Amino acid sequence: MSLEEAALPHHRFLRGQPWFAALPEDSRARLLDRTLTQASRKGEVMLAAGTPVKGWYAVLSGLVKLQSTSPEGRVSAFLGVPDGEWFGEGSVLKTEDRRYDVIALRDTVLMCLPRAEFDALLAHSLPFNHFLVAHLNRRLGQAMTIIEAGRLRSPEQRVALYLSRVFWQGRRRLVLSQEELGHLAGLSRQTVNRALKSMEQLGLVSLEFGRVAMLDEQALAAYATRPGTPPDKPFPAAPDV
Repeated sequence: MSLEEAALPHHRFLRGQPWFAALPEDSRARLLDRTLTQASRKGEVMLAAGTPVKGWYAVLSGLVKLQSTSPEGRVSAFLGVPDGEWFGEGSVLKTEDRRYDVIALRDTVLMCLPRAEFDALLAHSLPFNHFLVAHLNRRLGQAMTIIEAGRLRSPEQRVALYLSRVFWQGRRRLVLSQEELGHLAGLSRQTVNRALKSMEQLGLVSLEFGRVAMLDEQALAAYATRPGTPPDKPFPAAPDV
């Protein structure tokens, strides 16, 4: 493998995974050779509902939202996935077609770990399984938070939840527009703007040129989970991801 190939973004991403170094040399070389990338512009459907699932995906750069459409045509986004994170583990563990659309919220590049390679890692790599279990546990926590938010939390609290470490692990500063946050929280841009202004006045966040910085994470978490007025309409539960 040439130095140029080793410097490819998806190769760097794979080499940085905590389970990768524990693999035999031939397995590492095969993964580097067989993983695929896909690029899309903002607003494009990167992976469509109803299509075969080809593998496990990671966001190399950009931001995607996972959304589902009801039989009546109502569209609901239920999760945002930023760069550096995996998604779609529920889909690749099953044999059914994809149950949701993956939409680029900005120009985005995805990496696909093909199903055959995913299955081989699942069967033979204990470090990979440990990583996957921890990842699934985090996704379960996010799904429960989404369900609770729709039933018990006010719109302002939903915005706060979607800014918390439940969804943005390890990030203090988010380059996230109000439009993008509205897509993820299922709220209008006006509602998101009002919520952010309120949180800014309370000293929980700061807003500057489309960036949202969390100034007091503990206070933000307390704000998001305090007793509040439930929404008029229940927020839909998230499908398996």
